[in-house]
Amino acid sequence: MSQIDEVRGAADIVKIVGDYVKLRKAGVNLMGLCPFHQEKTPSFAVHPTKQIFHCFGCGVGGDVFKFVMLIENLSFPEALRRVAEKVGITLREAPGDESDQAARERAQLYKMHDAATKFYAAQLTGTAEGRTARAYLADRGLADEVVARFRLGYAASNGQALTRHLSEAGFTPEQMEKSGLVQREAERDRVFDRFRRRIIFPISGETGKVAAFGGRALGDEQPKYLNSPETPIYTKGRVLYHLDRAAAAIRKLDYAILVEGYMDCIAVASIGIENVVASCGTSLTENQIRLLARSSRRVVVNYDPDSAGQAATERSLALLLEAGFEVKVLALPAGLDPDSFVRRQGAEAYRKALSLSPSYLDYLTDRAAAEHDISRPEGKVAAAGRVLPYIAQVPNPVLRAELASRLADRLRVDGRLLRQEIERAAGEKRREIRMEPQWAATRATPAERELLRALLEDEKLADELLPALVDEGVLEGLATEALFRQFREARRRGEKLDASSLEDQVTSEHQRLAYECLLDGGEVPDRVRALSCVIALKRARAEREREKLQAAIREAERERNQEKLGELLRAKDKLVKELSQLGRP
Repeated sequence: MSQIDEVRGAADIVKIVGDYVKLRKAGVNLMGLCPFHQEKTPSFAVHPTKQIFHCFGCGVGGDVFKFVMLIENLSFPEALRRVAEKVGITLREAPGDESDQAARERAQLYKMHDAATKFYAAQLTGTAEGRTARAYLADRGLADEVVARFRLGYAASNGQALTRHLSEAGFTPEQMEKSGLVQREAERDRVFDRFRRRIIFPISGETGKVAAFGGRALGDEQPKYLNSPETPIYTKGRVLYHLDRAAAAIRKLDYAILVEGYMDCIAVASIGIENVVASCGTSLTENQIRLLARSSRRVVVNYDPDSAGQAATERSLALLLEAGFEVKVLALPAGLDPDSFVRRQGAEAYRKALSLSPSYLDYLTDRAAAEHDISRPEGKVAAAGRVLPYIAQVPNPVLRAELASRLADRLRVDGRLLRQEIERAAGEKRREIRMEPQWAATRATPAERELLRALLEDEKLADELLPALVDEGVLEGLATEALFRQFREARRRGEKLDASSLEDQVTSEHQRLAYECLLDGGEVPDRVRALSCVIALKRARAEREREKLQAAIREAERERNQEKLGELLRAKDKLVKELSQLGRP
């Protein structure tokens, strides 16, 4: 038994959560007010038997370690130690050093990435082909010491350089493939380098160990930026570029600068501003925000000034405000991202712009005023509508009222009415302004939900039903298709179907749905009921196919395409027979 399992087995989630949340019995669960968002009616559930928690309001959920990580802003190793202390277990060594298979695999992957980092760096500084990359970096204003500090490298164009190097170092093709550093060419049954003719940016986790790479194309190759795939040591939405180096400066200065790309981050850090991190081209995630929160709850968002960057800024604002951050926005002149601004305008100009960064409220109001004529009543209403949803995300009601008054003064409208509107919006689900899809939990049909719960509760039943569900296309087009597929992959690997253990593999909405199914107080569906759910899903799939065929038949009739029409009618007859065999609902 690993130390993690030992601590998990000894911990009682009810007791540990009870140190932070007042819980009351509600059927098989215990309920309380969620500590992660403001609410008046308890929606936070703890299941004593399954040792999990889930909030039906904000969607957060997990096991005892996840709860401690969130409530105390800790990393997983820190949370493990904290829980171990609470249950009186002395950890023998750091959890990452455990001699179990998963730990050995992770150690091997880190070792491989370290070897790749050194190899890429040598390719940049010591080869003729790397000369072009060195010239590019020099043109971008990066001195040799900056290149060395950020461990930048170069991936050669031939596609076998790193593969050969790792092979000579003793790594197998299977290990290399699992690392994401190479890809397999099915036709020739060989592996080749993922990164070719690209400048390489090593991506480190909080410990400083390289876990992934980003690669920028030197020529016209697409995509312009290519990142490592997700692996056992790397999840894109759980890493902030440069945070391992920036954390101390963020804590000291009590704020972080958030930029989009690697070059932006390097450019700002190279002028002595160390408290800068990058979200690396991905939309800012809740996990990345939690990483920031460990060091400071103040942030300056400095994304690119183009339309995509502005949209990303507004998405980030919604998440940061909901997490209780104090946010400013540094909006640079059009056409200048942080990297190009530093190169063209200089370090002092950037420092000055940073010092003058407006609050998110002023930033949003300025944008709204530019889009609408706020001298007219209609313009005031439209501008207020652009800004109000963000103020509604702020957890503190006193601060919300103050922000509402400031907005009212700027727009010259009745502050009392504005405050009332904000409180109304704050009382509703404050997540609606997010851009991420929120459909999985609501669009899942009763049959999907019942089947999910049956499979989560009975792994033998899951092993019996999942292969056919996936292989026969029964799940195609369903909101839960990806979740069922992940269940099958987990069982193939011999893993338990545990909602909290699937956190890195599925979307937050899918994980939320899994928790809701597990915390359902009703009777667990048996095999007979599960099979009836499968039949219902097969029938629904056939109905969807029949609708598509009917539309295609009408199109063929309009085109007078008799050959195509005949094929479609035969397919429809076959589908009608299938529906007949499945029976009526």
